[in-house]
Amino acid sequence: MAEEWERRDVGGDEPLGEPSRQRKRAYFWLMGTCVVLILLAWNVVRLWSVPAAVAMSIVAAVIPPVAAVVANWGRG
Repeated sequence: MAEEWERRDVGGDEPLGEPSRQRKRAYFWLMGTCVVLILLAWNVVRLWSVPAAVAMSIVAAVIPPVAAVVANWGRG
């Protein structure tokens, strides 16, 4: 078992390559949605409901890690 671990290349010498066009598009839309949510929450929605603006901000805070996972899905 130890020999198997020694033979494996885990150094990451090879580049991962470009993300697919579909993953790039998904990343773009997710991050765009994040920006729009933040802008709307604190420039428009807060005038009527601060709790709704906070909820929109929480959703927007979750989007960037999800976008990173989507963009890197299946790489490596």
